[in-house]
Amino acid sequence: MRKREYDFWILFTVLVMLAMGAVMVFSASSYSAQHYQNNKYYFLVRQLLWGTVGVISMFVFSNIDYHRIAACSPILMLMSTVLLGLVLIPGIGTVINDSRRWIDLKVTTFQPSEFTKIAIILFLSFSLSKNSHKLRYLFTGLMPYLFVVGVNAALLYFEPHMSAIILITLVSVIILFCAGARISHFLLLSVPVGAVGWQLIISQPYRVERIMAFMDPFKYSQDEGFQVVNSLYAIASGSVFGRGLGRSLQKNLYLPEPHNDFIFAILAEELGFVGAVTVIILFMLFIWRGMKVAMNASDMLGSLIAVGITSLIALEAIINIAVVTSTIPTTGMPLPFFSAGGTSTVFLLTSVGILLNISKGTTSTNFSIIRNDQDEYGMKRSFSSRKVGEL
Repeated sequence: MRKREYDFWILFTVLVMLAMGAVMVFSASSYSAQHYQNNKYYFLVRQLLWGTVGVISMFVFSNIDYHRIAACSPILMLMSTVLLGLVLIPGIGTVINDSRRWIDLKVTTFQPSEFTKIAIILFLSFSLSKNSHKLRYLFTGLMPYLFVVGVNAALLYFEPHMSAIILITLVSVIILFCAGARISHFLLLSVPVGAVGWQLIISQPYRVERIMAFMDPFKYSQDEGFQVVNSLYAIASGSVFGRGLGRSLQKNLYLPEPHNDFIFAILAEELGFVGAVTVIILFMLFIWRGMKVAMNASDMLGSLIAVGITSLIALEAIINIAVVTSTIPTTGMPLPFFSAGGTSTVFLLTSVGILLNISKGTTSTNFSIIRNDQDEYGMKRSFSSRKVGEL
């Protein structure tokens, strides 16, 4: 066994994307920031500030043993659930764009759902690393974990924050599956869950309108399809090499809040197909290295946390790009490391710090995320064997 340093490629891709993100936030927001805030540097300054806080947090957590962090996960999970409940209370939760997702801290706002994402990854990974053998049972094994996820999803529904519900559900399912949950159980549960999901969609007219706009965005170009249509205009006008940095037309009050969920469209317009593919390659490199860390982690706990964090960032990127390109219906999902945001940036970078710490762990030549041996708690793993070098 040997000691490893940080995974260089994870650190490299994250820092490169952060730098590119800061440039794109300024480019995408300068016009609207000047128009609404009378300061074209308004969003850039905030992004640099939160990016700096996030990078500091990343390096701090990269030097804290992830076992110690995971041991606090039950408390973190409880705190997360309480915060999601508090945000729904008038006077504590702040309403922005018809959603109550933030707690006003006066100097800034705090979004509990971002904390929930990392809390649920740590909680599931910590508990499953000791109890994965119970997952062979549906009601006494799998259902208690789904109940925890469901309680948090219910609280997010009342904000409402459907994109966060989708994200934490998918990440949780991935972690549970990697820990040994049976596919047959998921298939069995998919029927009632699908029925409930469909009822939630048709219960709100705006959600139905989003589905209709997805089917034919240009028909609804003046209402629900407005953002997607202008996003497609931006991507199409970028061509191969783009209009040039800072020369986007759609950011000039055509595309609402272009520095947030639709920043990828502005990037494609200014940097073209080449720039867009470069960003996708950076995410693919990050995902590959994240999964490699999970494969080589020194124990099941590290493997599950690494899978969860990598899946979280991968799903956010995939869903964001899919929305921007009208591949799936519109939902509010930021592009990791690129979209402007305070809470999301800090917690994303904190999670990367935990991933970096896992990458420093000791490794043996026969340990991977897909394995079948004993973990540090003496529990039988539910994975099949694969050598480290195969990835």
